[in-house]
Amino acid sequence: MGIVTSATEPTGPSEPADPYPDAHHPVATPATVLPAPHESFDDPAPRLIATDLDGTLLRDDKTVSPRTTAALAAAEAAGIEVFFVTGRPARWMGVVSDHLASHGMGIVGNGAAVFDLRSGTLIEAFPLPESDALAVAHALREAVPGTAFAVERTALFRREPGYEALEPDDPGACAPIDVLLAEDRAHPILKLLAKHPSIDPDDFLATALAVAGPHAEITRSSETALLEISGAGVSKATTLAKCCAERGVTADEVVAFGDMPNDLAMLSWAGTSYAVANAHPRVLAATVFHTASNEEDGVAQVIERIVAARRR
Repeated sequence: MGIVTSATEPTGPSEPADPYPDAHHPVATPATVLPAPHESFDDPAPRLIATDLDGTLLRDDKTVSPRTTAALAAAEAAGIEVFFVTGRPARWMGVVSDHLASHGMGIVGNGAAVFDLRSGTLIEAFPLPESDALAVAHALREAVPGTAFAVERTALFRREPGYEALEPDDPGACAPIDVLLAEDRAHPILKLLAKHPSIDPDDFLATALAVAGPHAEITRSSETALLEISGAGVSKATTLAKCCAERGVTADEVVAFGDMPNDLAMLSWAGTSYAVANAHPRVLAATVFHTASNEEDGVAQVIERIVAARRR
């Protein structure tokens, strides 16, 4: 399924100051969230923590709080591996670069690639075939006129003129989607991005699934009308499951955290899953366990309880 390389892929320029400036604020956040009833970390004991970043582990200013940093380190010290599982590309993973400790593995692009974040090495990629990307782009543009596209490859980002640049050092390499997909074939396509200026985000996703669902995995993680499109069958869950199998870790031994629709597959697969209090309503409805918001270090609160259970 994947393509493997031992070469080090350049991770490109550093991330913009806030790549998701208006994302991850779908619901009001309660002041305090108590531990969910019947929470247990004894049988089986967690061996791996998988956490989303934006809106989940990261605070709204895109920082990792001191409490979260300490909790991640405590988990590693207790023998629990940590995976960052995100929709971000590898070139935007600098936000956690100072907090890697031994947890340097990242599943990026909603499962499209696995990177060793310490070395910047691409371990494995699960690309979106060019033919499927083209079929999705044509179907979606016909169904929702005004949609603009961008292409995220293993080491390159290219966009159409109508797709707003997110990075201050954007080189301005713009072309129609047919041209973007035909160029740079030496670098596999990790994600096709589709953006619309005015449509309701949930309606945009529903339309895309209806007209192009068989060609790709389509999801979203932004509060704007921005769709993230990966290869069919590729998700945070599928790649996390593969990485866990390679380590002899079962789903029941995984604790996962998320906040947006692109986290749903991962949260469903993991044996124990938490939605942060600021999560999308669909994510809150789909998870048994809830924790405090990203602003209140909700992920850290649960990790602290996991570590405390290990010490008993």
